[in-house]
Amino acid sequence: MAKGLEIERKFLVEFPDIEKLDVRRKTGIIQTYLHRGENCQRRVRRLEENGRISYTYTEKVFISPTTREETEFEISRREYEELLTDADCGLVPVNKVRFCFNYKNQLFELDTYPFSEKLAVMELELDSPEQVIDFPDNVRVIKDVTADSSYSNASLSAAGAFPCGQPEDRSS
Repeated sequence: MAKGLEIERKFLVEFPDIEKLDVRRKTGIIQTYLHRGENCQRRVRRLEENGRISYTYTEKVFISPTTREETEFEISRREYEELLTDADCGLVPVNKVRFCFNYKNQLFELDTYPFSEKLAVMELELDSPEQVIDFPDNVRVIKDVTADSSYSNASLSAAGAFPCGQPEDRSS
């Protein structure tokens, strides 16, 4: 069981040329939110990577826009299916593909969504909220969305699109 502080920044980016990134992992993710626990967000994930399927359970306590206390551990398929019975029907499950890539000793996570071929969300876990980020040259950052809840996975899935005011997405 992994428990600790997660310090993370999120950025809206133009969908980059994946071939030009130093991709280390590609994971298909189905993320389902469960009814909230006591002061925490709960979720389960089905992860598919290289033909292997695994499942995780996560609890997050939000401390600030960049910092959360996170408890996460792997669960069995049976536990996953049992937990799905506690899914929050008010929240749409999140379907995304995550590309993890290295750039100058930083591990970025690029989340791509089926509703957009133009935009994506890039995340980076940090040692401190003030840490300087060295962005990849071939990824165009549009804006920092760390504190904007309309870019949370739950909000993006519910809307089925990026928030209005973003560059036109021609995939629709």
